[in-house]
Amino acid sequence: MSKKWIAGVDLGGTTTKIAFITMDGTIEHKWEITTDNANEGEYITSNIAKSINDKLSELGLSKDVLAGVGMGAPGPVDYETGVILNAVNLGWKDNFPLQESLENATSLPAAIENDANCAALGEMWKGAGTGAKNLVLVTLGTGVGGGVIVNGNIVQGVNGAAGEIGHATAVPLGGAPCNCGKTGCLETVASATGVVRLAMEELKTQSSDSELAKLLVENNTITAKDVFDTAKNGDAISLKVLNEVGFHLGLTFSTIANTLNPEKIVMGGGVSKAGDILLNTVKEYFNQFAFSAVRNSTEISLATLGNDAGVLGAAWLIRKNIK
Repeated sequence: MSKKWIAGVDLGGTTTKIAFITMDGTIEHKWEITTDNANEGEYITSNIAKSINDKLSELGLSKDVLAGVGMGAPGPVDYETGVILNAVNLGWKDNFPLQESLENATSLPAAIENDANCAALGEMWKGAGTGAKNLVLVTLGTGVGGGVIVNGNIVQGVNGAAGEIGHATAVPLGGAPCNCGKTGCLETVASATGVVRLAMEELKTQSSDSELAKLLVENNTITAKDVFDTAKNGDAISLKVLNEVGFHLGLTFSTIANTLNPEKIVMGGGVSKAGDILLNTVKEYFNQFAFSAVRNSTEISLATLGNDAGVLGAAWLIRKNIK
């Protein structure tokens, strides 16, 4: 059988997503395995190789069906060498030769990229960014990540750290501490944990008759979803938090767009599931702060691929090399 599939891998600290994807971006099979980071991540690539081999055997196919394996990994990557500079949740030492390790384990050509960059490539190829060669993806989850694409190519920067949008300073004075060691990062006000932190601060000073306050009493905790759901119902505290999150995102997006003038800025990650109530607030502030020519040419939209973005972007790395 001629080579027509690519193995796309989205490597996470807890689980690893794997998919067999055709050259036109159709996902034929997808599954997950547990990421075993024991012994300094010794078994990660061998477990991935075994899982790929097991799936091929299950399907009655030989490895000849695969053109290569692309991987998105959580950390800055040197694209030329396939070395991951650091990945604190995977157990590897700094400057781990990930591409070489994956190629040795799978006996396939491999390509490595940062996971957020892979998600951006996936959205460009088959998602909300389809047709756009200049695109920025911002992922709003537990943290805030990003990927920047210019003329169809990922912008990596000098050491692979380009696109760290979550660590752009959003609150220059008096901002909350960030896990990166700085204060006031966008991540502290626009991630799921940031949304909850803002809401808890408001609840300490506001009346307890709000819907969000009642949820806190009932459940002894609140989530970012609770904040956005109650905002949709008109809860005053939640609407105030929504406005603050939208302000910081809209301002940051305008700075990005004024610098890069992308065709699209795509919001992904769990927080983006808030939908139009967040999207419209971000757009309102973006339109306020963006240069007019940028405002009229940059579209802000929600990601459409969900968890498939990473494996599709990883597959794109191999497809691009073949093309």
